[in-house]
Amino acid sequence: MIVDKHGSALTATKNIKPDTRHGVILYVEDVSVSFDGFKALNDLNLYINDGELRCLIGANGAGKTTLMDVITGKIRPDKGSVNFGQQVNLLELDESEIAQAGIGRKFQKPTVFEALTVFENIELSLAGDKGIWTSLFSKLTGEQKDRIGEILHTIGLTPEAFYPAGRLSHGQKQWLEIGMLLAAEPRVLLVDEPVAGMTGQETERTAELLTSLAGKHSVVVVEHDMAFVRSIARKVTVLHQGSVLAEGSMSEIQSNPEVIKVYLGEETGDEITDDKSEKSGEYA
Repeated sequence: MIVDKHGSALTATKNIKPDTRHGVILYVEDVSVSFDGFKALNDLNLYINDGELRCLIGANGAGKTTLMDVITGKIRPDKGSVNFGQQVNLLELDESEIAQAGIGRKFQKPTVFEALTVFENIELSLAGDKGIWTSLFSKLTGEQKDRIGEILHTIGLTPEAFYPAGRLSHGQKQWLEIGMLLAAEPRVLLVDEPVAGMTGQETERTAELLTSLAGKHSVVVVEHDMAFVRSIARKVTVLHQGSVLAEGSMSEIQSNPEVIKVYLGEETGDEITDDKSEKSGEYA
């Protein structure tokens, strides 16, 4: 059951319309998560505005993946609150209810049905609570066909609509998975390292795609590729040891003394690099 932050039931069961009168669609406040004594998140506060494109960066172990896990219900925090708009308490929901409420997540490795066509993959994502086989053999409405066509155009896969998904390149599979998320009409998209393993051309196209989605959706991108972040960043949040170290434009982040000290070192200020230390690698 989907409830508001006071525990009262909300009547809708899918795509809750969050209360964003103050401009914020996602509130993460005073959130802490520990794993065997390691504090993955430490009194973290993060506010995502409705329709914005936000990039999250930080070394391995900074808390990026743990934060995404908390927002999507995979992990319960030790303390803190997470709200979708002002009224929906995400900590009262399970993973499927959070997805139904309007928060979609794309993991680094694409998970598509390779034996099915691109069209069928998106069709399944429109299915709601129906089973896979029922969905595939039921008749689509004209509105549903139009919606799939719109998504195919958005992700640039109209020519490949009836190809088996297994024939797609790595980058195209990433776009298909984004399209599958869009089919569920989420208000918030959490996208984890979308350009890992992509060609330069695919990376460019991914930047265009994610930028085009902002406005209608709030898009939160976790990425290590700083060139890519620079190409799409409107606002960047830097995580360090489970807390927000700095926020601002990419130019502000690159000139921030604390960020330089932690991530750049005292001698170089050209780009933020990853801390690949064995100690922090366990917790992303």
